[in-house]
Amino acid sequence: MNCIVFQNQTFVPVGVSTGLVQLDGEQLIRVVKPEENVEPDVPTYARLVDSDFHNGTIEVDVRSRLMHWADIDCRGFIGIVFRASEENDRFESFYVRPRNGRSCTEPQRRIHTMQYFSYPGYTFAYFRERGIADYEAKADIDLDEWVHIKAEIDEASARFYVDDMETPALVVDEMFGGADAHGAVGLYVDNGTEGNFKNLRVNYAD
Repeated sequence: MNCIVFQNQTFVPVGVSTGLVQLDGEQLIRVVKPEENVEPDVPTYARLVDSDFHNGTIEVDVRSRLMHWADIDCRGFIGIVFRASEENDRFESFYVRPRNGRSCTEPQRRIHTMQYFSYPGYTFAYFRERGIADYEAKADIDLDEWVHIKAEIDEASARFYVDDMETPALVVDEMFGGADAHGAVGLYVDNGTEGNFKNLRVNYAD
């Protein structure tokens, strides 16, 4: 499996392709999920090598574009994975859907601009099928612009911020992975997304 080094960090692709690209004169790491894999909320991320995260903060700048094969259901899904198991069969995730943000004209979609989920059992489909709205929220973002994501993780609770918000955009009091889970950090994308990332910063509190 090919590793890629970016900003002094090493990443291993998990169900994605990765590469270094130039965009607006700066080098970025690019992460893309294969077109043929259309199952949502599965292990598709660039895994940060030698990261074992339990509590602390994760910050990264993300810029989402749509691939040429993206359809109307592809919303530019981009975000982070944390506490990922060695086998990549368990992780927590927070991502945004920029296509549901500022330029979206559908009110129902706009309330689904950001999402927390826990793999494998608690995906967005699990929440939607049961009418659970506690793990989504709105955000004033858009495609093809830089968005700053910040996650504060403490035991089973999580607070997620977008851009320069002083109060969290989304709060999760009881993550489904539990208080004791730990594992790798990753750069996450889903269907139809060209994910560009920079400035990943991980602060390990323990």
